[in-house]
Amino acid sequence: MSNLDPENWEHIRALGHRMLDDMLNNIRTVAQKPVWQPPPASVRTLFQTASLPQTGADLEALYQQFIEHVVPYAVGNRHPRFMGWVHGGGTAQGMLADMLAAGLNANVGGRNHIPVDIEHMVIRWVTQIFHFPSTTTGLLVSGSSMANFIAILTACRAIAGAEVRQSGLSGRHLVGYACESAHGCIARSFDMAGLGIQALRRVKTDNHFRMDIAGLKQMITADRAQGLEPFILIGTAGTVNVGAIDPLEALADIAAEEKLWFHIDGAFGAMAILSAQHAPLLQGIERADSLAFDFHKWLQVPYDAGCVLIRHPEIQAKTFAQSLDYLSREDRGLAALAGEAPWFCDLGPELSRGFRALKVWFALAGFGTEALGAVIARSCQVAHYLEAQVQTLPWLELMAPVVLNIVCFRVVVPQVKDLDHFNAELVKDLHESGMAAPSTTKIRGHVVIRVAIVNHRTTEQDIDILLETLHNLARTRTKRQKHQ
Repeated sequence: MSNLDPENWEHIRALGHRMLDDMLNNIRTVAQKPVWQPPPASVRTLFQTASLPQTGADLEALYQQFIEHVVPYAVGNRHPRFMGWVHGGGTAQGMLADMLAAGLNANVGGRNHIPVDIEHMVIRWVTQIFHFPSTTTGLLVSGSSMANFIAILTACRAIAGAEVRQSGLSGRHLVGYACESAHGCIARSFDMAGLGIQALRRVKTDNHFRMDIAGLKQMITADRAQGLEPFILIGTAGTVNVGAIDPLEALADIAAEEKLWFHIDGAFGAMAILSAQHAPLLQGIERADSLAFDFHKWLQVPYDAGCVLIRHPEIQAKTFAQSLDYLSREDRGLAALAGEAPWFCDLGPELSRGFRALKVWFALAGFGTEALGAVIARSCQVAHYLEAQVQTLPWLELMAPVVLNIVCFRVVVPQVKDLDHFNAELVKDLHESGMAAPSTTKIRGHVVIRVAIVNHRTTEQDIDILLETLHNLARTRTKRQKHQ
């Protein structure tokens, strides 16, 4: 074989059509299957002990392994009763876009080709969605973890100067602020940026799980008095535990007064701006210096697809751009600057970058912002339906206000002493039942059941199935404990 093209194009064409039909049918009927089921030991062993292949296997045989040993044991987030983590459900259209992007195999790190223009178009569109200036730069990345890291590193360079790329921080003690419920990737970003996790100040939250403004101001004043250098204030739009939104307008005012970079982690909550009903909750988001969010959550784009927006393009370029002989820009040809814009590899750490923009384009253009906003509003409506059920049923207790699409509650059984353990075990029971997959978290020291309504397929009927199954499992577990 002189190259890796198929020897029989008609055979692979037929197999490809079969794969496409199988996956479309699988998506169409996903609600008829278990949400999740544990992979058997025999399947795990198959992959854990597989030898490095010396000769090629038949593609049809590999596909059969995929159908038998991979598809049934995926994480389950396509299912309407996957409710545990903020994972989008994906779409058939998105799957097709990913297939087309893979066929083109474009590297969107830079150079003069249309996939670069499509990513610029997507960035321009989301700039308009969030009412950022037209000069804003942005980048499609793997997810909000990378987006937050890029924003925090850019903020560090903005305050400390571009010379830190050569000499480091040289003893400067930069500190930043986020609420105590901020996502773990924020602390990890401080770690990876060389600032140290201790440089991230965790601000207490109020009764609505939002950053406490008075506490923040006191912390900034105390840090300055100790000779530390505050440089960034990080608001959260949709906290991971309860979906709370920090008071963004007030945070923007403080950032302006204190001359801090104002960053917002809007991993999933930022997209509530597409819902006219929920957009007012995000007032102040347009004042951010940077914003991180995901398309693969509420917009249902297939993994992975995150985004970072930076209000100050010259600072982002100074943070990441390199002058290398093999990356020279020319006035024409393939190495020309497309649209007189910097290459995307100048705006982040990656030189090799996949064509993520195609599936985002297909989502935004294929569905439109009105339909996507309706999906977001609908999931919040389903969440409030669950909230109402929890407040009505005597065996359930609501544990946090419902702002968007996350509902935190627990099962309360008078004769059970350790409700934390009881609820944690109930969630495992739910998972193994295959009927629903919520998660757990801790609210004010208590283990609670956390239901995140993100999937566009989820309805009130799925909530009824969840609660009926949970009730039956709770009764079974209670009876079992009585006999122990």
